[in-house]
Amino acid sequence: MTPGEALARLRAAQDRDGRPSLDLRRDLLDRLAKTLLARAEDIAAALDADYEGRSRLETLLADVLCTVDAARYSRRHLKRWAKARRVAVPYPFWPASAWEEPVPKGVIGIMAPWNYPVQLALIPVVDAIAAGNRVAVKPSEAVPRTAALIAEVLETALGPEMAATVQGGPLVAADFAAQPWDHLMFTGGTETGRKVAMAAARNLVPLTLELGGKCPAVVLPGADLAVAAKDILAGKAVNAGQTCIAPDTVLLVGHAPEAFAEACRASGIALPESGLASPAQAARLDRLGEGVALERLGPDGPGRQRALALALPEAGSPLLWEEIFGPVLAVQPVPDLAAAIGWIRARPSPLAIYTFGATPAERAQLAAATASGAVVSDRTVEYAAFSALGFGGTGGSGYGRYHGKAGFFEFSVVCSHVRHGRWSLSRLFDLPRKRFAQQLISRLVGGR
Repeated sequence: MTPGEALARLRAAQDRDGRPSLDLRRDLLDRLAKTLLARAEDIAAALDADYEGRSRLETLLADVLCTVDAARYSRRHLKRWAKARRVAVPYPFWPASAWEEPVPKGVIGIMAPWNYPVQLALIPVVDAIAAGNRVAVKPSEAVPRTAALIAEVLETALGPEMAATVQGGPLVAADFAAQPWDHLMFTGGTETGRKVAMAAARNLVPLTLELGGKCPAVVLPGADLAVAAKDILAGKAVNAGQTCIAPDTVLLVGHAPEAFAEACRASGIALPESGLASPAQAARLDRLGEGVALERLGPDGPGRQRALALALPEAGSPLLWEEIFGPVLAVQPVPDLAAAIGWIRARPSPLAIYTFGATPAERAQLAAATASGAVVSDRTVEYAAFSALGFGGTGGSGYGRYHGKAGFFEFSVVCSHVRHGRWSLSRLFDLPRKRFAQQLISRLVGGR
């Protein structure tokens, strides 16, 4: 099925059947959660085969259960989010009444990446279905077995009148981005995101971009270095660092790099359970690390399973400017918090900034002086699993937010409604105006 055919089929269903009711949306979300749980082991096996080594536990937690939790959370809260909200009316227009109602945008296009292919395809589906839309999903061609399973899950849970899956490579993805969707969501790299944004702009398609960036972990003097090192590595090890919110660079304030390295060695965290997703990903990581001494925290595993490594790159190294997106952790000592803020501000705004050992004043200073999608203290990537917490970036890390209520409204149009009474003070200004109207307006603006 081509992107155009998917859009045409879903628009025809929309024209014929109209907006899905709240009860139908809740039923669809329930079916999606149950279908994912029924196919959980199949999904784990497919991703393991696509990666040639992907942790079953990480797939079940990050791809399956996170999505199931999102579907269940939205199902519970949907009726409250969908309620119309009364809005105050200025007294000259009384007895008019006004209210706002969230309504579906229509047909939503969703482009998903390879690193968490189920979660990053289907949590947007959860949000879009909760808001009453139909969805077309373009999974990543880099994980073909998983992409085929995503199509089966959508067919089983939502059916062809509510969802379509489009398979294919870069040419199909470009065609998908160029369609006149009612909203388009893309998750992936920044450069591809720019191309998607330009394609969407030609049709004035509203867009949600979830990109990446260099998420810093700022370790301040008040941090327990052993605890901070373990918590940072725990986040870095998930999916072998192939996570858009993985800690990318550690900014050490008041701690020596060797002391941090010793704390990392003592942490017991060395080998991620998952490997690098592809030979191309391995080659990219090798290119970033050229000329930089890497301290591996343990031996590599079989296939593309690489141990976590620390790097102390010099100023010109791409490790300090490009998103690492792998099991290498850059380390940079900085003299104080102001210098750490300067380091962050010199780069595109990240999805997240992580702090360790920050006082309330230091956290407030950092948050006020930087821009990011989130400021998280004392752990790293887990906040993305908070179903009630809006998730998204800013600037170079993207725009728009999803998850829970934020996602419901991202894929909704808030329609304004007004019902006027038969008389109001405002009608005194209707044409033809009497002298009284002229005098009244002069008094209202302070004239003489």
